[in-house]
Formats: sequence, C-alpha cells, structure tokens
Amino acid sequence: MTRRELDAAAITDPALRAAFDRCRRLNARHGKTYFLATRLLPASRRPAVHALYAFARLADDIVDDPAAPAVAAPAVAAPAVAGDRAQRLQTLSRDLHTAITGGTGHHPVVTAVAHTAHHYHIPHSHFDDFLTSMRSDLTVTDYDTLDALRGYMHGSAAVIGLQMLPVLGHTAPRDEAAPHAAALGEAFQLTNFIRDVGEDLDRDRVYLPADLLAAEGVDRDLLFWSRRTGRRDPRITHALRSAAALARRFYARAEPGLNMLEPRSRPCVRTAFVLYGEILDAVARDGYASVHRRSAVPLTRRAAVAAAGLARIAAGRLTAPAAPAAKETAR
Repeated sequence: MTRRELDAAAITDPALRAAFDRCRRLNARHGKTYFLATRLLPASRRPAVHALYAFARLADDIVDDPAAPAVAAPAVAAPAVAGDRAQRLQTLSRDLHTAITGGTGHHPVVTAVAHTAHHYHIPHSHFDDFLTSMRSDLTVTDYDTLDALRGYMHGSAAVIGLQMLPVLGHTAPRDEAAPHAAALGEAFQLTNFIRDVGEDLDRDRVYLPADLLAAEGVDRDLLFWSRRTGRRDPRITHALRSAAALARRFYARAEPGLNMLEPRSRPCVRTAFVLYGEILDAVARDGYASVHRRSAVPLTRRAAVAAAGLARIAAGRLTAPAAPAAKETAR
C-alpha cells in the first residue's frame, strides 16, 4: 500500500521514498485517529499528510520526552535536560531551514516535510510558528487566559490546519477557507488538552486557561492534588465540562469549512471531525475524569465512522459525471 501511495504521488527517488515511508509508519503508530482518516484521502495526497504529521510528532517528542532520539543521530538518546531539548529543537529548525531552501536535510522526516512544503507551496512561516510554540513548552507551564492559550495554539494547532489546506485542496478562496481550517486545528488541540489533563500534569503543565478553571473554583494546586491522591472533586468536573463546551464552539466555527474543501478530501476531514468530537463524548461518558484516565473512542465506533466515509467516497464516484472521451489524434 505504501508503494501505491508513493507511486500515485510521483515520488520516485529511493531516499525520498524511504523518508516518506518513515513518516507513514510514525503516523500509523502514534496518530491513530489521523491515520484512519488519512486512509480516506486519494492515495496521491497521503504521503504529504504523513509528512506533516510526522514532523509535528518529531518536534513534540523532543519537547515531551527527554530521552527522545536526537535529530542528527536518530538512534542515540540525548541527555534529559531542558537546555539540551532546546538545542535539539534549534537543530531541528536549522535542519528544516536547510532542507526547505534547497539543501540536504539530515533527518528523513525533515526531508519529507521539506519536499511537501515545496510541492504544495506551504509558507515557511507556518513551520517557524509551529516551532516557536514547541519551544515555549520548555518554559511555559500554564496560561492565564484563553487569549494567551490561543497565542500558543496558533503555532501548535492553527498552523497545522493551514499547512493541511493546500494538501487537501479547497473550492472556496483560500482566505475564506483558512479561518475554518485554523479553527479545526484549535478544536482538535483543545480536545487533546481536555482528554490529556492527567498526562500534562505529570509534565508539570496545565493547558486549560486559568480563568476558565477559576470560574469553577479550580486552580493548579487542586488539579495536582486530585492527580496525586486519585480523588475527584466536583469543581474539576464542572471546569472540564466548561472546557468541553468551549471546544464545541471551535468545532462549530470549523464546520462550515468542510464543504469548502475539494470533494475528494471531504470524507477524510469529516471523519477526523466526527471522531475527534466524539473524544469529548467519551470524556463525558467517563464522568470528566481525565485528571485520572485517558478517554478514548471505541475501536468499533472508529471503524463505523471510517466505513461511513468510505461509503461517501463510493457514492461520490457513482454520481460524479463521466469524464469526456479523449479525442483521437489525427495521424
């Protein structure tokens, strides 16, 4: 299947094919919802999505995992210090800049994402903004207001939607489609923050805005107490319910953009839209206990939503007008 995707994307260089295959395997292993949705895209567009996901994952792993492999030497673990992680992010940034401006990248993921940026004319500034937010994770542990959090999410989430937009294609003008794509990235990330409260606390981070938490009587100390003791508090439940309502508003802002995408990309994005929204449903079913456990959409449900996406693709092919017959060239 990988070969078919690479052939469809006209990626023929063996080293480049290996780089994109590395990205695909990262997506399959870590981005289960994204990977499932990506399977609904035309084969020619999947490698680019895998590359964008893998680059985001590479930077995120440097920030979150002190023992993550270094960029220049993927098989060697680096010392677990924040200064070293900052240096590795800087190395990643330089490597990307070299590759994206025509040089040779050292990491296969960088090679693949630079090729994707060039092929789809993705602005380099989107990657700079993303890496700026990743660097902030090394020093910033919480956000006072939603506006402050959105400043972070611009680089960590909104630009991911903007990177994806030219890959997916759009029928509306870019300026009209872009705000919806950015809102979808923010909706997905807010969902992650709500689902992963406990895991983020283990990294000494609280992403949910302090003013949203304070409105329900919650602060950092209460969250850490709940995580440490395993005891629940109704104030935390109320705060997480409010955060979920906030995320729903971002999904509502994003939804009009689904029909602005090229028809062949819509089933993919709608599948991700539905499945990520259902993570919020899973958190609610678990009683907003994400300080203590990570909620997930059942595999059977993920498969059903993907099957519905496949059905929409099949229906679209049946109703699409036939291509005009090619005229025979006179001899």
